Amino acid sequence: MKAKAETSSVSHAAISPARSAAFAILERVATTSAHSDDLLHSPAMGAMSQADRNLAMTLVLGVLRWQIALDARMQPMLQRPEMALPVPVATALRMGAFQLEHLDRIPAHAALSESVELVRAAGHGHAAGMVNAILRKMTREPRPKAKLYETTAAFAERLGHPEWMVARWVREYGRTAAMAVCGYDQQPPSAGSLFGVVDAEDGAPQMDDGSRLVAELAAASCASPGRIWDCCAAPGGKTVVLAGRHADAEVLASDANPKRVQGLAARMQREAPRVRVMEADATRLPEDEGEFDLILCDVPCSGTGTLGRNPEIKQRLQPSDIGRQAARQREILGAAMGRMAKGGRLLYSTCSLEREENEAVVAEVIEGRQGVEVVSVAETLAGLVERGVVVGKVEGLVRGGNLRTLPGVGFEGDGFFATLFRRV
Repeated sequence: MKAKAETSSVSHAAISPARSAAFAILERVATTSAHSDDLLHSPAMGAMSQADRNLAMTLVLGVLRWQIALDARMQPMLQRPEMALPVPVATALRMGAFQLEHLDRIPAHAALSESVELVRAAGHGHAAGMVNAILRKMTREPRPKAKLYETTAAFAERLGHPEWMVARWVREYGRTAAMAVCGYDQQPPSAGSLFGVVDAEDGAPQMDDGSRLVAELAAASCASPGRIWDCCAAPGGKTVVLAGRHADAEVLASDANPKRVQGLAARMQREAPRVRVMEADATRLPEDEGEFDLILCDVPCSGTGTLGRNPEIKQRLQPSDIGRQAARQREILGAAMGRMAKGGRLLYSTCSLEREENEAVVAEVIEGRQGVEVVSVAETLAGLVERGVVVGKVEGLVRGGNLRTLPGVGFEGDGFFATLFRRV
């Protein structure tokens, strides 16, 4: 039920503010490169009541999480299943279907009638009857259940993931783990379990357990660094941890994206004002910046470890994107290694589950490089546990000396990979 790119604005008295806002956000996500998280935290959303914000957020993230499964359910019900629907029609159908299948507290008549009104208000009144018929049919037909045995394609579809992506995870981590990751991705992000409650005394920013674990590993990998560089720093959560753990160090936070640098600078001014912020591509940091004792190289990646909080990645990412990301990651890691001071440490990390962006990047960049060696993160992680920084279970998080967190597989947080390097 792939939608044709066609945007519209919706305003109609019979449509609730929450559904109207969710519809507009989903259209923008479908037709532009906008991110749902940014749109859900916009000033317009902030002006809504808390109840409307909550419902709008539930609708947006729920539809994006379940879009593949919803489309597969509705596709055979279309009169012409091979035809792509206009974006407004497809969006209204998905919203209605998600409410009917996943929100027990929403009356079926409300989900159905407002979906029909959304289509009409968007200028597609001719499709109102079709939307009404399909959603009514969904109220009569029971939701498909998991079979005793499912193919990879079947459980990927049932759990709202692209088959090509899940097939990769099955090969890399096994069928049971891949299914657990898919199931975890379909739930709202958890509160975390490794660090307990983040309070004022702890001083660390609110962040996902996987992301914070990477930051804490980087900070703990070097006892007393004089100079620290977070080379792909935006939005800055990990930078705040680094600055907090090393109060006497000189900290540089850089990022190549001008808009993200603005947000990074504003955050540092609030939370870590002594951090110096710079707009700079990590591969072209000015030579006069010299070397660093500790470098965090948390590179841009496919983000497949963060699908629970960034579900639109499932609709946008293509297999060819992984190789493109890996090429850029090799460039960044190689350049960052060239800035390590004697005895310095560098932590390379991604929020990707894909081997090409992780182990393969590390192997290629380290091959033949003199004076740099890989160090297992196990000792550093054990030290965090011993000092009480990490309070949850860490068994199974180190694989081959690298950090590897798998969402829903003994870990309640985003999927991260990290390798630690030392310059000898």
